[in-house]
Formats: sequence, C-alpha cells, structure tokens
Amino acid sequence: MESQDIKPREPQDEHIVENKELNIWEALIPVAALVIMLFFNVFYAFGDDALSGSNQFILLLGAAVAAIVGHFNKVSFNQMMDEVAENVKSVTGALLILLFVGSLAGTWLISGIIPSMIYYGLKILSPEIFLPACVIICAIISVATGSSWTTSATVGIALVGIGNALGINPGMTAGAVISGAYFGDKMSPLSDTTNLAPAMVGGELFSHIKYMTYTTVPTIVVTLILFIVISLNIDVSGNTDTSIMLTSIKESFNITPWVFLVPVAVILMIVKKTQPLIALLVGTLLGGIFALIFQPEIVKQITGADSLTFLSGYKGIMTAMTVDTSVATTSTELNDLFSSGGMSGMLGTIWLIICAMVFGGVMDAIGALARISKSVLNLFDSVFGLFASTVISCVGLNAIASDQYLAIVIPGRMYKKAFEDKGLAPENLSRTLEDSGTVTSVLVPWNTCGAYQSSVLGVDTLHYAGYAFFNYLSPFTTLIFAAFKIKIKQIKKS
Repeated sequence: MESQDIKPREPQDEHIVENKELNIWEALIPVAALVIMLFFNVFYAFGDDALSGSNQFILLLGAAVAAIVGHFNKVSFNQMMDEVAENVKSVTGALLILLFVGSLAGTWLISGIIPSMIYYGLKILSPEIFLPACVIICAIISVATGSSWTTSATVGIALVGIGNALGINPGMTAGAVISGAYFGDKMSPLSDTTNLAPAMVGGELFSHIKYMTYTTVPTIVVTLILFIVISLNIDVSGNTDTSIMLTSIKESFNITPWVFLVPVAVILMIVKKTQPLIALLVGTLLGGIFALIFQPEIVKQITGADSLTFLSGYKGIMTAMTVDTSVATTSTELNDLFSSGGMSGMLGTIWLIICAMVFGGVMDAIGALARISKSVLNLFDSVFGLFASTVISCVGLNAIASDQYLAIVIPGRMYKKAFEDKGLAPENLSRTLEDSGTVTSVLVPWNTCGAYQSSVLGVDTLHYAGYAFFNYLSPFTTLIFAAFKIKIKQIKKS
C-alpha cells in the first residue's frame, strides 16, 4: 500500500520524488554503504580491475541498501522499479552515442586518421620546447584516441625516456604528459568520461564539450605558459629522436593529410548543430570509406584475405566497427596505441551507466536524492557554494572511492536536481564533474588512475603531481568561473 507522503513522478515531471518520512541520516545510509563498499573493492580487492565488473555490482548492492531503506519508509518495490526504468530510459541517447563512438574509433584507426594525427604530432617535437611539446603531442593523441591511459602507456613512455636522455626531471616530463593526456581525455568525444558526465546529468555530448572549452582552454593555456617558462630555465642536452616511431608509423599506414577531411566533416556537422548520432554515424561511415581508399592493405590484414573484394572489405570495416581491432607495427611502444575495441569496447562503460542508473533510480524513488539535495541547498545557499560542494565531493570521492568514474557517477546523480532547482543548465554540472572528477583522479596515489599512471610512466605520483598543472588548476578554474558568474548557463524558460 502506497504512503500518502510519497509523490510518484509523472513522465513529464522533472522533479525528483519526495518522501517526508525519510530523514537526512536515512538518506545518507545508501551513500555511506556505497562509498565503503567501493573503497574496499578498489583498494583492497580488485585494484585496477575493479571496473571489469565488480564496481558495477557494488552499485547494484548500493541500490539494494537503498531499497531496504525505502522499504522501511513505505516505498513499494514497484515504485522503485518504475523510477529505475525512467532513469535507464533517460540515458538511451547517451548509450547509443557510446556505441557509435566505439565504431567511429575503429574506422578512424584503420583509415589512418588516428595514426596520421599521432605522426604529425610527433614531428613537432623540438628539444628547445620539449616540455610544452610534450603537452601538445599528448593532447593531440589523447583527443584522437579519447584515452589518457593509452596515451601515457605509449607515447608517454617514449617521451619520459627522451626526457631522461635530455637530463630533464622525470617528474616534469610526466607532469607534461599527464597534463596533455587529460586535456584530450576531457575534450575528445571518443572519451568514456566525456560521454559519462553528460549522461549522468541529462546533458548532451557536444553541448557538454562546447561548454567545457570555456574552462579547459584557459587552463591548458596557463599550463603551456608554465611549461614554457620552465623550459627557458632548464638546460636541455641531447636530441629528441623519434625517427624510429615515425618510420614505424609510415611503414604500417599510408600517412596523408587527406584523411583529415573526415574529422573536418564531423566538426562542420557539429558546428552546424547536426544531431550527434547523425554526425557520429557519418564520421564512422566516412572512416570506413577512407580505409578502403587509403589503407586497403590494413583492411585485408584484418580479415586475413589475400585480396580486397567487396566481401573482404565489408568484413574488415564491420570488424573494426564492432569488435577488437589492432594494427601491428615494428614499434612495440605503438602497438597498444593502434588498437580499438569498437562497439564492444564501450560495453564496460555502458554497463557502468546502467548500474549507476539503477542506484540513482532507487535513491530517487525512496526520496533520498530530494532529501540530500535540499540539505545541500541549505548548506550552500549560493550558486558558488553549490559549485564548490560539487568540486569537494568529486575530489573527495577520488580519494575515498579510488576511482574517477565513481567520482563522476555519484556526484552527478546526487547534485543533478540541486543544480536544476537553482535554475542551472546540466552543462554546468557535467563540466564541473569533469573539471574536478576526471582530472584530479591521477593526483591520488591510491586512485586507480594515479596508480596506473605512476606504474606506466615509472614516476611516483607525488613526483609528477606538482607538475601536472592542468590537473590541479582545473578545479580552481571552474570555481573562479562560478565565483564571477562567467559562462554559467541557465535553464531556458519554455
């Protein structure tokens, strides 16, 4: 029997469910349980492998705790499931975009688009501007691949080695690599965190990216200036020989600027406000066509065919779009970079989003999100206070839950309605999640990102953290914008 104190949400109603019988301490029980379980799961049990599935199940366990709390506060199971269904429905577009992003990454790899971006990026390397060049190269590669981890594990390792040969502090080089890599991770439509943040708050991918440029571009400019100043005050000896890597890329791919017509076409469609799904579909198909034109040998290699026929071409393109694809080179450092998971590579992130929607849906149904949001608004009455509390939550969860995805998922669900109640568009929250959740994860030694980057680059987290200017300046930039009310988008009145 339903309580009169609970007001179920109508499909057109954007306000979360209120439950007058639920107090703030009961509302926080599922959150506390979730954080404790995630901390144990990541820090003690699975480490970097937690995202393989265990974290997703922990989110479901968190939802179970929330359901128990709801049961004792007169919320029916059917109400909870209805809210979960509404939550999952709300991210349908985001899930489809993720699948198209995976397929686009596959065709952009085998068409030579991503390799060409990396090739021309490496060619700009110069000893006199080594550190800012590291930032630019890693930014280009990370934008192209959508992965800060892959960028660091491939070109990043090579750059740290080159820096050591030049006598540069490895902490400086690693800081430059990470700054550039995380810039690309934030701004690339191929990045899972860039897709995750707007999905959590009900935003739209390309609008989110556009709105992030307001805080991200000034931060990367300041970062570059700082590295230029450092470069002018250190002695650099030796040379930055990337000829082996450049030769390896040219031997494996037909490197040509003509392939950049595809990303230019996608960018033009985005500027013309084409629907994201259409832009990504066109980009994927053009990537496949360009692969047949410029990289026929790679298409044959993928399918193991002796000649390029309609059937072998079709199978090669479809394989790149849907499943794991890799192109072997003579450089072991590059082999991991030239691989793509296709649509299947996005299933882990999709799985995470769905499980997060289950947790958020149950929390919404029992009235916990409404109760917590009201308490937050009481504590932080100003717009700046709301931004500050979001930043603190994201940074805190990176330290406590030890995972950047959870530092986006949990605050995204918890603060969504608080921002709406202040009349703030979802882009404000999704941008803040990335400015504080995505980039600060690498500064925490026991966070999966911090542990990974430290291990891969061979530089202790505490040694590079002071030089990862982009990562620790980003939260301050978003707070400055909030304090002076710069580019704070309001919800449009209908």
